[in-house]
Amino acid sequence: MVDYKKIQEYFLDCFKEFGTKPEGVNWNSKSAQEKRFDQISKVIDFSNPFSIVDYGCGFGSLIDYLKQKGQNFIYFGYDIVSEMIEKAKELHLEEIDCTFLNKESSLPASDYVIESGIFNAKQSAHDTEWTEYIIDTLKKMNGLAKKGMACNFLTKYSDPEFMRPHLYYADPLFLFDYCKQNFSRNVALLHDYDLYDFTIIIRK
Repeated sequence: MVDYKKIQEYFLDCFKEFGTKPEGVNWNSKSAQEKRFDQISKVIDFSNPFSIVDYGCGFGSLIDYLKQKGQNFIYFGYDIVSEMIEKAKELHLEEIDCTFLNKESSLPASDYVIESGIFNAKQSAHDTEWTEYIIDTLKKMNGLAKKGMACNFLTKYSDPEFMRPHLYYADPLFLFDYCKQNFSRNVALLHDYDLYDFTIIIRK
């Protein structure tokens, strides 16, 4: 079984070491984090106000990204690391349309559900167990998403010399097929943005 406590401890250690930098949520740079935001936000129709669940929100960096683009939205951030939730609340005190939660059951259905990075750090979990965890999580995300969802993964096509045993490298073709068969006819696989990962966009 997936050891959720180890996952919490891993991300908490990142947060304690790096604080509110991108490294604090296990990204290697601000530019890489924003490039991933560029990809997952492609699911959103920006022509109208929208609601969004940030599944694994860290300290709410997606809010700042969307605000910089002048978007009008209602935001719900969820994370299993309570220390990150508290920091997110502190950093976004003035954002009246932003709510942070550490109970998954409290998340409301929203126009969009996105995640960025929560599927990478498998720690000691077997790949088969981790794949099951991913599928279970995608089902939960899909249940909350009214218009669409987006998620990213490290790719199995990464250069072998850079791959690490505690990280999970997903099969993009398997996940595309699963999402296509189980969630929507409208699925896009984005694997062309010069990072060792890919993004799946699901529109309903």
